[in-house]
Amino acid sequence: MVARLTAISLAFGLLSACAGQDVVEGPVALGNFKLGHNIVVADNPQKVPISRNADPQDWDDSLTAALDERLGRYDGDKFYNLGVSVDAYALAPPGIPLVLSPKSALVVTATLWDDALGKKINEGEQFTVFEGIDGDTMIGSGLTRTAEEQMEKLSFNAAKRIERWLSENPEWFGLPPKPKNTAVSSK
Repeated sequence: MVARLTAISLAFGLLSACAGQDVVEGPVALGNFKLGHNIVVADNPQKVPISRNADPQDWDDSLTAALDERLGRYDGDKFYNLGVSVDAYALAPPGIPLVLSPKSALVVTATLWDDALGKKINEGEQFTVFEGIDGDTMIGSGLTRTAEEQMEKLSFNAAKRIERWLSENPEWFGLPPKPKNTAVSSK
């Protein structure tokens, strides 16, 4: 029994040690991208029934700050405007550790605009992001984080996911398109 508890404690400790804070990696290749307007709309997001409550303005503030921090570091020579709507969310309430430990999630839709041309580049791309698992969320983030801390982590992950989406479309920013995966069949 002692060996089992020790092994479990070590496993949780290792997971906690491996799970870093919100690490912001270096910028990715985004060609001529420079963030112009960063507009977040959180007028009427759907709340999952078991979720904690969140004020739409708090979502707006949290996600706007995360996008500014993540995408405002690019210094290309062409402005692109980003519109993001908060579609739905779940902020984990306190649960019963290891039995019922809900996780937080956020659903957003992003639209990119060419500022100079005043036109949409895409029709909207929807993303679902989660808090992720670290030492604080193994037993449920509702027990270890406030609603504001959960919103901050979800906003950070949404901004990171949107940055990755932009990097998956280099042709929008004056770069050559990524090569298409072509399966080679062997007979």
